Amino acid sequence: MPTPRRRLASTCVGTVTAGLLATGAALAAPDEEAPKGSDIAMGAYLDYGPSGVARIPYLSNWLGGKEIRVGHTYLPGDRWAGIEGNVGFLADWAAWRQEDDDRMFVLNVPMQERNEERVSDSQVARLIRAGARGEHDPHFKRLAERLVGLGVPDTVIVLGWEMNGTTYTHRCGPDPENWKRYWKRAVAAMRSVPGQKFTFDFAPNRGTDAIGWTKCYPGDDVVDIVGMDSYDQGPGTDFDDQISQPYGLQQHVDFAKAHGKEISYPEWGLFRRGDNPEYVRRMLKWIEQHKPLYHTITDYCPHGVWQCKQNPQSSKVFKEALTPQKPGPVVPTPVVPTPVIPTPVIPTPVVPTPVVPTPQVPTPQVPTPQIPTPQVPTPQVPTPQAPSVPPVVPPVLPPVDVPAEPSVEPSVEAPVSPSPEVPVVKPSPAVPSPATPGPVGPSPAAPSPAAPSPSVPAATPEPAEPTTPKPPVNNTQWCVPLNFGEWLSKLVGNQAVCVKLDWRKGWLWPF
Repeated sequence: MPTPRRRLASTCVGTVTAGLLATGAALAAPDEEAPKGSDIAMGAYLDYGPSGVARIPYLSNWLGGKEIRVGHTYLPGDRWAGIEGNVGFLADWAAWRQEDDDRMFVLNVPMQERNEERVSDSQVARLIRAGARGEHDPHFKRLAERLVGLGVPDTVIVLGWEMNGTTYTHRCGPDPENWKRYWKRAVAAMRSVPGQKFTFDFAPNRGTDAIGWTKCYPGDDVVDIVGMDSYDQGPGTDFDDQISQPYGLQQHVDFAKAHGKEISYPEWGLFRRGDNPEYVRRMLKWIEQHKPLYHTITDYCPHGVWQCKQNPQSSKVFKEALTPQKPGPVVPTPVVPTPVIPTPVIPTPVVPTPVVPTPQVPTPQVPTPQIPTPQVPTPQVPTPQAPSVPPVVPPVLPPVDVPAEPSVEPSVEAPVSPSPEVPVVKPSPAVPSPATPGPVGPSPAAPSPAAPSPSVPAATPEPAEPTTPKPPVNNTQWCVPLNFGEWLSKLVGNQAVCVKLDWRKGWLWPF
């Protein structure tokens, strides 16, 4: 269990100077800005048993709802039974851890019984050698089985903390080499338990103390985290000294980085210098800068800031730094209208698209064959003409020498020659007969009608030659036939103009 007493280690100026030259540590400039809250796993030691578990929600409420992710307690080191985990409060911490997967359970485990009874160095050396021989392995195996059985196989084990000091029986100084062997055997015993997933944290005091803590480092194979307990006390007069001193904060960070390990601060808080808000501010900034896996402040007097009311200024700094920042009121950003600058319109030159004439492919005209309809010629049957009634013959007159008039014959158009392939049907000449003609049919000699050519006209019957009546001899009537042409003659018939001359009364024949 941690004690409120921390001893100042006497360190001469020459040793400090030599340590600075050896480590090359640089002084960190103080940061005046207030530290910001972070998502680094944070916790506090509030009490070892059920009351420590019960106080966690109240601490969270005091910090404005800050999530307390780390639960931290210690096993009693008075007897081996306590070191083996035969204590009832472990079940309370296991139940708290199982409520949230994001939580972390940190357990400080002593390496010797009668751990705070001021055992002499010679007796400590003897106990260390016994542990190096494996005599204490069963105790650590039983502890591992207890933790796995409680459902916390991933517990962070801070084994043999502050081993570089003079307070605890499990200190390293009386026999560093065997102490390292002893550490290895304890870790091997706990890792041999099925189902375990423990993380082992090597956490010395800041500074040289009784022995430089690097001399007690057991090896990378059995250490997962390099931690450091750092209270506001010597060696060093201020926080800058705490950083730069041999085996101080800077060397701690550099050592862990060189060995590929994460860092932690299982214990830190106020101590020798009372209410020191500057220390709290600088320590929180250091944690924010170097991002340890976790950190837990020891919160009881004189170290604390919540349960201990004698440190009000440090308490205020701690609370302001870790209280989650609440968003302020949303102030609307004034909208400044952006002047609209008209964009000059640059006409795009129109490039005419060349017109490519489409070739006209004439559609071939397929002539439709004209199949002539065969024309069957109707045979032309001449209409029988009634015989002309002979004119009344006047009395016979003595013959008069009348010069013969030239006979005027009507012009008859020549018939169109028929196509040589189509026979021409010639009508029979009209034969006048005094008798009443019967029905006249086509000539028996007419050939069978054949398909004439479409352009062949029908045969035209030849007209009958006109007959001019002749006056009787020695008649006093002189008749001259009138020729009206073929068309009119057909309508009015053959006509003549007759003049009666009475030559017996003294008229002489004009010729």
